[in-house]
Amino acid sequence: MVQQQKTLDEWLAFLGTADIPALRHTARELGRLHADETRFTARAVADVVADDPLMTLKLLRHLQRHKLSRQEYELVDVRQVLLMMGLDAFLRDVPATPLVEDMLHDHLDALVQLLQTVRRAQRAAYYGYDWALRLHDLHAEEVYVSALLTHASEMLMWCFNPGPMLEIRRRQRADSTLRSADAQRQVLGFTGMEFQRRLTLDWRLPELLQNLADPALARSSRVRNVMLAVNLARHSAQGWDDAALPDDYRAIGELLRMEPEAVERLVRRLPVAETG
Repeated sequence: MVQQQKTLDEWLAFLGTADIPALRHTARELGRLHADETRFTARAVADVVADDPLMTLKLLRHLQRHKLSRQEYELVDVRQVLLMMGLDAFLRDVPATPLVEDMLHDHLDALVQLLQTVRRAQRAAYYGYDWALRLHDLHAEEVYVSALLTHASEMLMWCFNPGPMLEIRRRQRADSTLRSADAQRQVLGFTGMEFQRRLTLDWRLPELLQNLADPALARSSRVRNVMLAVNLARHSAQGWDDAALPDDYRAIGELLRMEPEAVERLVRRLPVAETG
């Protein structure tokens, strides 16, 4: 029996003040950098933070809460955010605690699902960033962060609401015709897409993330970049034999003006191409 769930508004209110966790690897790497002043630089810290979608989300939420009057434009480049804040202030105000692994210690099935979602987000971000550079996108960092956070709401729910999230998966396994949105509405009372849209707006996440939900912008190069990167990461998560991948290669080829065969070679040789 699934317990009565919070409404979407109640979840947004709760998560607005909740302590977003970080991956244990992130906390460990930040500790190592802090212990070595020769390596403790904004670039090195940014590389660690930007590899963890939850830590990136935590940093951007903090930035919006404490937006400075002299800040004239939205910052989505993690290194720029850290330079503006200062590294000592970052470690003090946005600590890499609690740890995801501790929070889900009693929900190991949910932890596995969360870590798989994180891995897909990392892959999508790297793909999107690489393609943005090839397209000479002057705001490639926004593409990276947007791809990284496309499923931010799902990650938060795995952290803070693991039981019902596992129930959604159980129902879909029991009924192969049950759509994700329908299962989510049955268990949570709202869909993941609705939640992601509200989270993006309420937390003032990158504008590109907001644009993903706008049908009028679906054909824009930057929106297509993010969505194709997310699709490729999902379809290749378990290997390179997914039936959807040839269509992905064709669509990516249209974006990059490359032949599908060249796209396949490109994405499979990138550092993040290992699957499983």
